[in-house]
Amino acid sequence: MSTIETPPATKTAFWNDPVKRGLALQTVLVVFVLVVVWAAWNNMSANMVARGLIFGWDYLDRPANFAIGEGLIPFAPTDSYGRAVIVGLLNTLRVAVVGIILATLLGVALGVMRLSSNPLLARLVSGYVEVVRNTPLLLQLFLWYAIINTLPGPRQALPLGPGMFLSNRGMKVPWVEWSPALWPVIWALVAGIIGAFIAARALRRRREAAGDAPPTLPIAAALIIGLPFLALAAQGFPATLSVPVLQGFNFTGGIELSPEFVALLLGLVLYTAAFIAEIVRGGIVSVYKGQWEAARALGLPAPRIMRLVILPQALRVIIPPLTSQYLNLTKNSSLAVAIGYPDLVHVSNTTMNQTGRAVEVILVFALVYLTISLLTSAFMNWYNGRVAIRER
Repeated sequence: MSTIETPPATKTAFWNDPVKRGLALQTVLVVFVLVVVWAAWNNMSANMVARGLIFGWDYLDRPANFAIGEGLIPFAPTDSYGRAVIVGLLNTLRVAVVGIILATLLGVALGVMRLSSNPLLARLVSGYVEVVRNTPLLLQLFLWYAIINTLPGPRQALPLGPGMFLSNRGMKVPWVEWSPALWPVIWALVAGIIGAFIAARALRRRREAAGDAPPTLPIAAALIIGLPFLALAAQGFPATLSVPVLQGFNFTGGIELSPEFVALLLGLVLYTAAFIAEIVRGGIVSVYKGQWEAARALGLPAPRIMRLVILPQALRVIIPPLTSQYLNLTKNSSLAVAIGYPDLVHVSNTTMNQTGRAVEVILVFALVYLTISLLTSAFMNWYNGRVAIRER
């Protein structure tokens, strides 16, 4: 019986092997980048030496000798430049985190309203989106800052809600006075969030396995709200709500948000929400209309169809561009320097002018923004993987 001999395997040329070719190109690219960075560093070092400048971080321990108008932690001119950078960073994070939350809520609402069957509402939202998206953000910040500065004083402040007032000195809102007895409440809140996350995963597995499970939202709300409430009750309710009250020519109590912070937050939220609205509208439109028809056939009302059927499917389209908007909002907060809000860039500019350490200062806030962007992208990519539709 004759056997069929297999021909010897031919060796693939290096440039025809996609794996080897890819590795070679990546190696060349890495070497090129390293050479460029090395050359730029040598050039910078030579120029600094020629001008009598030195590179180092010792300036961070020196007294800053300037004041910062507002911050989440105390700061005095006798504190170091390093503490000033931390104050600026916390101010940036404050406006970025609050802005992302508010812009998301407003953008989702506007995106849904843009698809409303009411033509007046849909056109009003469409006009808002087009006007805001096609106007420079810096111009909008100047506009809001000018509007707030032309508001009446505290005695004629505009009431915005229970205990909330807006005047030319900023916004006064109720606030909980801090007490060391609140630490158990904070830890209870953290435990409630972790417990809600674990419960949501367990209920999701049960729903996938058995097809039925208790609703997640009430259980999560009970953990996140109930545990801190029990901790408060165990401590004898030590929290004291401070409500702004007009006394004389100004308010006492509560917490004051400066005009710069309010103007920056308004500008960032309204500007970013216009882009998020278009992203949400596009995501909703991408869902096949048969999903609407099937949900209506089951007798679901329109709000539940949107919340339970359409938005979960639209998330796979919404989240990637939404991540870009979150990053844009964080980076756009650097425009705060134009209206005097002491964010990281504002504090860094003052530090650079006083110390002459331009390279070090720019490296600091560049690395800070890079870190914030990478962390935001990592979280959104993780969440995108969680909500992605998986084939069975």
